[in-house]
Amino acid sequence: MNCPAGFGRMAALVMTLAMAGCSHEDFAEPLDNPEDVSAALGESSIWAAASSMSTQRMDHTATLLRSGAVLVSGGQTASAELYDVKTARWSNVGSMTAVRRRHTATLLPSGKVLVVGGDSGASSTGTAEVYDPSTGLWTATGSLDTLRSGHTATLLSSGAKVLVVGGDSANVGFATARLYDVAAGTWAETGSLSTPRTGHTATLLASGKVLVTGGRTGPNGGFLRTAEVYDPATGTWSSVAPMSGVRSGHSATLLLSGKVLVVGGLVDELTATRTAEVYDPVAGTWTATVNMMTAEARAQHTATLLHSGEVLVAGGTSGGDLNLQSVVLYEPTSNRWYTTYSMTTSRLGHTATLLNTGDVLVAGGRPDGGPGTASVERYIAPAPPWRLTGSMTAARYYHSVTTLDSGVVLVAGGTATGSSALMGAERYDEHDGTWVAAGTLATPRFLHSATKLASGKVLVAGGQGSSSVFLASAELYDPATSIWSPTTGVMATTRSRHTATLLDSGKVLVAGGRSGSSFSTLLNTAELYDPATGTWRAAASMSRKRLYHTATMLQSGRVLVVGGTTPDGDTNTAELYDPATDTWTATGGMAATRYGHAAVGLRDGRVMVVGGWSGRGAVATAEVYDPATGAWSTVASMNTARYTPMATLLEPSGRVLVLGGDGGTSVGLLDSSEVYDPATGVWTSSGSLSSPVTSASVAKLPGSGRVLVCGGLGTSGALVSTELYTPAL
Repeated sequence: MNCPAGFGRMAALVMTLAMAGCSHEDFAEPLDNPEDVSAALGESSIWAAASSMSTQRMDHTATLLRSGAVLVSGGQTASAELYDVKTARWSNVGSMTAVRRRHTATLLPSGKVLVVGGDSGASSTGTAEVYDPSTGLWTATGSLDTLRSGHTATLLSSGAKVLVVGGDSANVGFATARLYDVAAGTWAETGSLSTPRTGHTATLLASGKVLVTGGRTGPNGGFLRTAEVYDPATGTWSSVAPMSGVRSGHSATLLLSGKVLVVGGLVDELTATRTAEVYDPVAGTWTATVNMMTAEARAQHTATLLHSGEVLVAGGTSGGDLNLQSVVLYEPTSNRWYTTYSMTTSRLGHTATLLNTGDVLVAGGRPDGGPGTASVERYIAPAPPWRLTGSMTAARYYHSVTTLDSGVVLVAGGTATGSSALMGAERYDEHDGTWVAAGTLATPRFLHSATKLASGKVLVAGGQGSSSVFLASAELYDPATSIWSPTTGVMATTRSRHTATLLDSGKVLVAGGRSGSSFSTLLNTAELYDPATGTWRAAASMSRKRLYHTATMLQSGRVLVVGGTTPDGDTNTAELYDPATDTWTATGGMAATRYGHAAVGLRDGRVMVVGGWSGRGAVATAEVYDPATGAWSTVASMNTARYTPMATLLEPSGRVLVLGGDGGTSVGLLDSSEVYDPATGVWTSSGSLSSPVTSASVAKLPGSGRVLVCGGLGTSGALVSTELYTPAL
């Protein structure tokens, strides 16, 4: 089978073509309309019917809860219902205090949902209420200053306030904005827009500011092309560059790059546009994208950012009375639009919700020429969780990886042979998927540590220059200049395979490892680096020498060191370092000895340890340390035994991704990955990398929640490849 290539992932289209056995040459250009896809691939579809809601709904809301379920509320009714993704069933969850449509629903940090305003079709309401998933109850909360519907609601970055902007009532548009205090349940006045707006969009930017675009001055008012930004720090609005043309009922989607994609909208009472443009918050400018395909003008549609970074645009109206069934896909990297399979029915006033699985649940709305519908369908996003991205300039393993404040990933040093060190460094930018040189280390090194300091600089310490040369030197990387500079002082001893932990004070704790090639050189010593002086000083020593151990920062500010191998054998012991007293204290031991394991701090403050080597081989076991009790508890074992696995906490789900490693003598290196859900205690397979790997470096990409795996040791030696994992669970 020849797989399509050349246009990024192209989400569903590429995967569907691949499954059909089509080559890239068969479809070298974007398709003009959905019929082209259908003609090529027959009647197969990537839309799947889902069980219908109990009530016909239009202009309702749909909110993805932390449990993964979807709460649907209102839509010319006061009722609400819940969709369970696992069972694919709907259940009623009571009624709101008022009939609502054109209202807003906002997921709060507590997991509750704030529903605000809306109208019954005859009159608007200014009431608000909160749904609590833990009890299934609706509770009234503070009311707005006025009746309001067609507004926007945005949870600010602080998580403490919800910003409600614009809207209308009784054919009058509003310029006012209100802030909801999540803790107090009350509303307060904040700065007003420069002009009334309804049918506008509001997008939370990476800076924490809120971008509002377009709309109309009222239900029957003039159409707008202006845009303005709200600054939560000052409570004021400022105008920014206007869009290329007027838009109302358009969509605005925050892309993984931090830019905002604005699509379609009405330009007058009966005419929609097929244009789209992108706003760059850093430059404060708009750039036109290519237009949607012929006959794809649309407004009042949905736009959903997929895990792949593409945007799925579905349904809406082309103007007048024609509602749409078609679906298009925007791919930001190539700046191109693609068609994908149409929905089973046309829809206007529907919702589209990105599920934790990566699929999109589309519910309700009004088919062309009909009343609201209760029908539901699901867009199956077939993109695999793993995909290759740009390769590094050098093959390497035993290197370090650090995510910089800018979101760019820095890789430094390593080895390609296992006997000599590399001195090159390079940086990966997720936005363009490429690596560029990032200066040269002052000293070639591998098996060193790398720690991002509070200043944004990166401290690289110790390691080896060759199989027999161990290092005590350290150096700093400055992201602003890409220059590496030796620190003023050096460590007290040569050190390799140690751990390095950034403390709350800004200092760095280095502990354990080895100072030479023989097993007798294992270390129990620890030392502290002070960025303020650029010097090292001795810290209290651990209770025992440790190699292949882990060190994890706890929420209390203490550091948990676990397991490892010692001159006396492998250990199950753990100890805590307290920076305030410079002391180590023994804490509860694990159920079994292990070294070469991975440790991940969970959201609730506990620490999970997985895999490693115990006794005579690699293990699949996992256990969790509770700082409150100092005790360990075993949890479900992984599906695969793994020695030296890589692991990281996924955002925003709080799940744990474990990948690769060595399965043991009879198994060899692994290409599999799996995800642990602390809420259910269950491990789930999460796809395979392009090749088996160990000793790779793993970095979280803060803008997208993806995980970057770069280099490592494969079955044929050092790897130059890098892969991206997109959380799909």
